[in-house]
Amino acid sequence: MKKINIGIIGFGKIGSGVVKALMSKRVFLKEKSGVEINIVRICDKDIKSKRPVMVSKSILTRSISKVLYDPKIHIVVELMGGIRPAKDLILEALRSGKHVVTANKALLADSGNEIFSLANKLALNVAFEASVGGGIPIIKSLKEGFIANRFDLVYGIVNGTSNFILTKMAEGSVSFKDALKIAQSKGYAEPDPYLDISGMDSSHKLSILALLAFGISAKPSDIYTEGITEIESNDIQYARELGYAVKLLAIAKRSGDSLELRVHPTMIPKSHLLANVDGVYNAIFVKGDLIGENLFYGEGAGALATSSAVVSDIIGIAEQISCCGKVTGHMAFRKDIKDIKNISDIRTRFYVRFRAIDKPGVLAKISGILGKHNISIASVTQKEKKASNIVPIVMMTHEALELDMAKALKEIDGLSIIKKKTVKIRMES
Repeated sequence: MKKINIGIIGFGKIGSGVVKALMSKRVFLKEKSGVEINIVRICDKDIKSKRPVMVSKSILTRSISKVLYDPKIHIVVELMGGIRPAKDLILEALRSGKHVVTANKALLADSGNEIFSLANKLALNVAFEASVGGGIPIIKSLKEGFIANRFDLVYGIVNGTSNFILTKMAEGSVSFKDALKIAQSKGYAEPDPYLDISGMDSSHKLSILALLAFGISAKPSDIYTEGITEIESNDIQYARELGYAVKLLAIAKRSGDSLELRVHPTMIPKSHLLANVDGVYNAIFVKGDLIGENLFYGEGAGALATSSAVVSDIIGIAEQISCCGKVTGHMAFRKDIKDIKNISDIRTRFYVRFRAIDKPGVLAKISGILGKHNISIASVTQKEKKASNIVPIVMMTHEALELDMAKALKEIDGLSIIKKKTVKIRMES
């Protein structure tokens, strides 16, 4: 039985979880995999603070060089996060002949091509199961299990914080701000929750999914991204009355020879599998020409779920080293999409909520402008009048062009009878 040596960079919440899993399950993993994982070095700028796992002081270091250039280390595990210096140390680890395991979604979304190209050139492996979906094995499934498939659609709930907030808003009709405070009090949201609630975290993950499923390299700046901060509890309640749920979805959808890539709040039918994914859970829906429809569901974050994915990657590479003496990395992705479709060119159904003065002719005025811009109304409901004489008007449209809807709402919001910016939520079936 071969002993595989690893060096870990980053000893925070996730790093501690990985170390704890490797140490507490040492015998269990050895019996199941036939390899022994030996932690040679753990690097972190803070090596004095207490962690939920005890390790020998002799393996702790503040020096990244002691991990990157140690000839005994086979695999470098990067768990520090961020783009710099994580990118530099991963590239240097590869140049030093070491395989890499990372959970760094932001880095892979930004610089994945450069990292994978170098790994290919050097016949090394970069494993990144923990970058999307925590403990859900979506990366390995898309890359290996479903390798024979041509994908039409990959979309899902990939941010547990936003999903928890929307769930709380749906359950108790609480405001976005109050739901965010609850998420922060439970440790589900960071003190600065921007990446989660803005949709950027989901965008990073969608970039990785698009590369795996469609072979297209998309930076977050290439992906239309809209967060959940403008969603109100009223919209969630109205959606429920209409038979829909509101979820923040990351969507990669084939559209002819182009690909729709977008992150935004979405209304989906209550009968849809994703509609009932609540709390901090993630779910990713995949449609391929051979497998049909598949749903991956589970905890998308947290030390335990993420550690599970990181350990899986470590064992996977270690087994290959033990069996074959070396691992031949193959991080090439076949592109079968021409380009990324501009958000203005997509067609979808819309939910819109206008806040208008309660007077005769208002509905006709709004409907006229929508009609002028080729938008057909499927249903309309006028809600109870507010004390301020402002009435919510909720409409569902038939499929329409995004650009036409944008033009129509700009004109409608300019009317004196409209008192607040119109809420628009896209719909998926």
